[in-house]
Amino acid sequence: MLEPVNISLAELNLVTLMPMLIAIAGGLIVLTIDLIKENLHKSLYVMLTILILLIDLGATVGLQYNERGFFDVMLIDGVAILSQIIILIASMLFIPLALTSKRFHEYSYPEFFALFMFMIAGFQFMVSSDNLILIFVGLETASLSLYTLIALHNRHNSFEAAVKYFTMGALAAGFYSMGAAILYGISGSLELYQIAEAIQGRMDEAGMMILILGGAGFLLASFAFKLSLFPFHTWAPDVYEGASAPLAGYMSVVPKVAAFVVSMRIFEMFIELGIEWVQVAILVLAVVTMTIANIMALVQEDVKRMLAYSSISHAGFVMAAIALATTKANTGIFLYYGLFMFTNLGAFAMLWVSRHKHRIHHARYDHPYEKFSGMIKIMPIGAVVMALFMLSLAGVPPFSVFWGKIYLMSAAVDAGYVWLAIVMGLNSAIAAYYYLKLIVYMFLKEPTGQVNEATVYYNVSTPLMTILGFAVFVTVGSMFYVDPLLEYITEMIKISGIGFN
Repeated sequence: MLEPVNISLAELNLVTLMPMLIAIAGGLIVLTIDLIKENLHKSLYVMLTILILLIDLGATVGLQYNERGFFDVMLIDGVAILSQIIILIASMLFIPLALTSKRFHEYSYPEFFALFMFMIAGFQFMVSSDNLILIFVGLETASLSLYTLIALHNRHNSFEAAVKYFTMGALAAGFYSMGAAILYGISGSLELYQIAEAIQGRMDEAGMMILILGGAGFLLASFAFKLSLFPFHTWAPDVYEGASAPLAGYMSVVPKVAAFVVSMRIFEMFIELGIEWVQVAILVLAVVTMTIANIMALVQEDVKRMLAYSSISHAGFVMAAIALATTKANTGIFLYYGLFMFTNLGAFAMLWVSRHKHRIHHARYDHPYEKFSGMIKIMPIGAVVMALFMLSLAGVPPFSVFWGKIYLMSAAVDAGYVWLAIVMGLNSAIAAYYYLKLIVYMFLKEPTGQVNEATVYYNVSTPLMTILGFAVFVTVGSMFYVDPLLEYITEMIKISGIGFN
């Protein structure tokens, strides 16, 4: 008979759960307020959400490094803290956009803000654990909330997008479960460090390599769905098109940061064990994804779909760093997304500046290139801001995303993958064409005759202008202050001990 084990609260180290509990409590507070008093103005929920996210950020920054908690399933290392900081800052950038438009009713629902905070808690669980079960729980919590947030946009495209995303997400969950089951069967554990030890001791057994590659393959397919990597990328443009513009921008950053952190923990484990097939598969996926997505972006007629394909290309660009599995490459991932989040959120938010009551330019699309024709004459500041975001996304020096791209290319060269750096450079050159295409429409073409005050809704509210101004400030300011950010990220990666030096 097994003797009971007494575990004290101190041993559970519940402080490691504090950031997630704050986000969950925030969601419950919003729902409770709505039960007590209905039809409160959305500004209350926006301010409350920002306050809770600020408290959450403070709790995250205050965590001790390299600690485990809650039966050792929680892992608080530099990567966990760094990724939570990015997730929370991006979320605080996104939420004030709820105040910018009276036309989208989803922001008047308290449930929107509650689901948003539950989603953040799910992402925080994902990045703060090396236990495959807890990662899965966090992944599904975040995904189920995000499906609903998309559907709340309450348009035909939104329902279609939510169903597509749900279907793809269910398939990804199935792949993840199969991969985790195979690794559990091999190792008898769900903790990544114990799985690594078990695999290392059994690699010479007959048939073991097939099982290891099978488990890694299922997990890679699962995260290829979540990161919209080829050939599992086809859902992304339709889902981005169906979601509201700022939510699409948010989806291009935060879920991918969480998925990249989990990918880093899982796949770099295989690479460090010397399983080259996993590294080769990731490199192929990365190169094909960035190339195919760039080619598809070239032929898009809608700016929102172009930005969706460009986000897929950026994900492929960053996925190459996972295959390198070096400290410098892992540092590059966080530098890239730390800078990319401001620029991409700003670019998607700019789609909200002018919105037609009817689709006067295109029968299907809300944001065709023609809509931006002559924008420099209609909204000069808006055109300059959008051009700045496009130049940054294209990797034009010295704007923000350029530093992320050049650092990843440098990491590839240092790791001995010169050909990969060349492929990255060529793809950046291809991407420059479709970003510059929008600038040509805004600055060199005449406004269309159909556009007038009666047909265009101009969203120039203070919250939107504030968020855009902050995004511009970071995009431009990064050319002067990228070094302190790089040093901080490098220190956090080294603390985590992930990747070869």
